[in-house]
Amino acid sequence: MPIPHEPISRDTLLEAAVAASQEAGALLVKYAGAGFHIEYKNPINLVTDADRAAEQCVIERIRAHFPTHRFLAEEQGRIEKAQSPYLWIIDPLDGTTNFAHGYPTYYVSIGLEYEGHCVLGAVFDPTRNDLFTAIEHRGAQLNGRPIHVSNTMTLGGSLLVTGFAYDIRETPRNNLDHFSHFALRAQGLRRTGSAALDLCYVAAGRFDGFWEVRLNPWDMAAGSVIVREAGGRLTDFSGKDLSIYGQELVASNGQIHDAMLAVLNQESP
Repeated sequence: MPIPHEPISRDTLLEAAVAASQEAGALLVKYAGAGFHIEYKNPINLVTDADRAAEQCVIERIRAHFPTHRFLAEEQGRIEKAQSPYLWIIDPLDGTTNFAHGYPTYYVSIGLEYEGHCVLGAVFDPTRNDLFTAIEHRGAQLNGRPIHVSNTMTLGGSLLVTGFAYDIRETPRNNLDHFSHFALRAQGLRRTGSAALDLCYVAAGRFDGFWEVRLNPWDMAAGSVIVREAGGRLTDFSGKDLSIYGQELVASNGQIHDAMLAVLNQESP
């Protein structure tokens, strides 16, 4: 017989996520200063021993509080020791290429699914000491202060952000066509190298919209909750509600969302 699981306070769960993200972030900063080893999954997709150490740190810290919970982590994949409605979705170092080059833009991202639905997220920037958090139905915060998406009304007045998948050289679905289309329509485009950052900055009103293809659940889990709770809109390219297990994401302040979808669905010449 499955063991019944009593619901756990969302505050207790978020406290565990925050503590784990901050400890892992401190570990990343330590590796950045002391040095690290780089391995290549393909010519432009790399992993460092800092990724693995930070991931293990997060898993161990959360497991210490919740030993029956399941995990989905970028480097270790699925870890399931028991049946549980709780699934922690972890990106221990979002922005590995930035990190490896000494560019100080990288994040620890921890999301939580309960019965298949993302209910909270914590994204920590250890270089700026910025902590983005959200709990379902309770809003989003940056360092304890409420945040909200921007009020930009038009695509022409918007600042957008995007990213490119590691197989950009091998696949025709590489986002370059969308990038060129938006470059001719938006006020400006940025590329940070971290999907977690992009989502959190949409939530905070620093970007007006974000799109990307070929993402993974750990890229979206935490940040999607933060955007949603900050008043933003999240879909795939067809306008359907976002699934973090799909590979398309459009996140916006809501005001420019339909205009973004129109650009994403226009045919290339």
